[in-house]
Amino acid sequence: MSGALLAELLLTQIDETTRPDHTRLLATDKCYYLFEYTSRKGYDFSATNNLISNLKKKPSTAGTASYKYKGRAINECTSSLREVLNKKWLATGTLVPVPCSKAVGHPDYDDRIERICRGISAEADVRKLIIQTASTAASHEVGEGERLTVEDLLKVYRIDESVAAPQPTSIGIIDDVLTAGTHYRAMHTILSQRFPQAKMYGIFIARRVFPDPFGD
Repeated sequence: MSGALLAELLLTQIDETTRPDHTRLLATDKCYYLFEYTSRKGYDFSATNNLISNLKKKPSTAGTASYKYKGRAINECTSSLREVLNKKWLATGTLVPVPCSKAVGHPDYDDRIERICRGISAEADVRKLIIQTASTAASHEVGEGERLTVEDLLKVYRIDESVAAPQPTSIGIIDDVLTAGTHYRAMHTILSQRFPQAKMYGIFIARRVFPDPFGD
């Protein structure tokens, strides 16, 4: 793990033993995660599953009794990242939230990742450098064979030049769950083309794992 970026207390680096679970990642990618989210299990399977379930509650359900848990989940994620991100790196690095699947103006446009980033530190450089120009299906709501490809995302992602200056020197790409790594790969592709000198890191609340087929 890069001591220049992250504290080693809670974050785990994706390595050769876990990278096969995330097929879009390259051996050169530096990606880190806090927790493990178990796919195909409900919110009551684990604390992380509950956290992610609450985090992904749709904005169109605001006003329902359970929607209050979304705000709590955002605060929990913010607090966890605040604990582990190196303050010296935060003073010079740039946090870039991965856009949600819905474009601005859609009833389910969700700024949860941006809110998590902005809560980490009032002094942090948080920039929505990537904008999604069209709404797409949310990955967690479709089957494996229906999920977007990197190429699909590259068609709807664009750099917001209004916030591109000053040029970032170190970028933390922030997202909630690392699955195949498709969104990270698309973000990395566009950002590295626009800012070729910037170092890139992926920082995730959780990585997806599958349940033990021999477990209970």
